[in-house]
Amino acid sequence: MNRPLLFLDVDGPLNPYAAQPERRPDGYVTLRVPLGDGTPRDDGDLSGKRRTLRVWLNPGHGPALLRLRYELCWATTWMAEANRWIAPTLGLPELPFVDFGDALFRERPDGVHWKTGPLVDYAAGRPFAWVDDEQSDPDHAYVTTHHEGPALLHHVNPRLGLRENDFRTLTDFALGLNGPEGPEPA
Repeated sequence: MNRPLLFLDVDGPLNPYAAQPERRPDGYVTLRVPLGDGTPRDDGDLSGKRRTLRVWLNPGHGPALLRLRYELCWATTWMAEANRWIAPTLGLPELPFVDFGDALFRERPDGVHWKTGPLVDYAAGRPFAWVDDEQSDPDHAYVTTHHEGPALLHHVNPRLGLRENDFRTLTDFALGLNGPEGPEPA
């Protein structure tokens, strides 16, 4: 059996964006990611200043994620850009990512998050865990109905980001898939 997939959202689990804005959490570094192309904005900002997005990342998360018995995969609006901006800071190799295409930010009338369907499709029955800060009951119901394999939808508090108890939950899920040794290495 292959390792289960671990779908990683960035904003919330890895970047605790909802933490107190003036206080970077302990163990985190600040990354400034340019927004747009750096040209003056159309709203009258003629200063030419390049706006940036503040991202807090914990370099210890990369090694901790690599120790898990998962195949890591980006499941974020950052998509391929996660490999450019996030992976190097965390010490992660280039990872595959889910390309959300037309589903990106598209609201569904059934309340299911726009990521859920594409993640289930990407997994194609393979066991997976998904860490995010935006899952809800409709997402759990959708996965139960549309995904043939085991799945863990694990909510991470966006004020705290991934913590030791989250890594424990992910480890326990992987171990439970195939006895005490977990899934066979890929």
